[in-house]
Amino acid sequence: MPMSGNPDDSAARPHVIVIHRWRDRYAHYEEYLDHAVHAVTYVTTDVGAQGVPASAAEVALVPATDDLAAVTEAVTGLVGRFGAPKAIVALKEDDLLIAARLRARWGLPGATTADLLPFRDKLEMCRRIARAGLPVPAFTPVSTDTDVVAFAERQGWPVVLKPLQGSSSAGVRLVRGPGDLAGVSWSKGTVLMAQAHVAHPIHHVDGLYRDGRLEIWRVSRYVNDCLGFRDGVPLGSVEVDDPAVVEAVGTWARRFLAALTDTATVFHLEVFVDTTENGAVTCTFLEIGARVGGAEIPFIWRDVHGYDLMEAAFALQLGEQPKKAEQRSTGVGGWLLVPAPAERPCRITHVTPLKGSVPGLYAESLLEPGEILPLADAYYEHVGGRFRFTSPTSAAVEQAIRTASARFRVAAQPCGEHRADPVPAGTHPNNTAGDPA
Repeated sequence: MPMSGNPDDSAARPHVIVIHRWRDRYAHYEEYLDHAVHAVTYVTTDVGAQGVPASAAEVALVPATDDLAAVTEAVTGLVGRFGAPKAIVALKEDDLLIAARLRARWGLPGATTADLLPFRDKLEMCRRIARAGLPVPAFTPVSTDTDVVAFAERQGWPVVLKPLQGSSSAGVRLVRGPGDLAGVSWSKGTVLMAQAHVAHPIHHVDGLYRDGRLEIWRVSRYVNDCLGFRDGVPLGSVEVDDPAVVEAVGTWARRFLAALTDTATVFHLEVFVDTTENGAVTCTFLEIGARVGGAEIPFIWRDVHGYDLMEAAFALQLGEQPKKAEQRSTGVGGWLLVPAPAERPCRITHVTPLKGSVPGLYAESLLEPGEILPLADAYYEHVGGRFRFTSPTSAAVEQAIRTASARFRVAAQPCGEHRADPVPAGTHPNNTAGDPA
């Protein structure tokens, strides 16, 4: 459903369509493309519409931006009013394949479905890594409890079960034994990936890969993990300042990317890092996305490192090359996410701002009491609290993350349901947990 716009004064301008789902300014679209020179239209949800630039030529609402039929209908309407598109852009991981299919329909530049498959299909990405002779946990497709048990008999328990496509650990579960399979629904045709569990710390690498090398990148270590966040445990990340670890992980990251693509790619890579007693660093592949990392990563890169990964990804989807990037040290960044304090949607009843009271905490994104935390698809955006940090060292950033997690309080009342008093950051209404470990 169109929200605004006047096609009559936009017909002469090149038409660019953006598929968008964030409320906050994860991407600064109006800085990447002159909205006066181009007719830039947006396909988004009612929540995402609040993050669309006022200079948009038109905003078309859909129930979900990963609904191919709804988005196709919206795009077709925009094309009818503003002309054939010059480009179709989507920066959120779940929307990448939608945009690729639409680009193919109109013969537009940017990543194709084939280009994106190794970065969206977890089975395919692991197969390519394995074929390249690179370390990856044992894996196999499974479609029954029997398949999972057979895999575990070969590899051992626990086993990680994953949807072949997904983000933010949606649908991922850690299966510690046959009894945990009782909750798995095997509808006809369901295929999941079973993977051996690895206990080493999980790191993520973010940056721009171009001409066979990492042009710019940062290595970070998770504080807790993404799967735990879905069970109510705070999730943090701190950039690594140990040069030996950064260099070693960067070398492994280049090898992993080379096994998946030979084109310029903005990436978010997750790896297991094993550091031996003599200091040797080995990485085992976990997952990768051909997109900017989620959570607070886009903000940290702009604020702390002076480079906009979203802008680089936007340029690639226009069929252009991103601006030259130079690796430089401008401090260590980190972030913390606190889970929603109640089932979404919920009304915030209490929140404890921390900015100014925790050294190194430079930004926080919180809702005020009375505001609604929506049930929206941008999972890591709509949470109990988001915090960004910077300090000269990794140790200082990690201490700030732990301090913030211990001090923060947030409470909410589910819509139509009463909620109790404020809870600590590490406590979920349905699952009690401690501060980040």
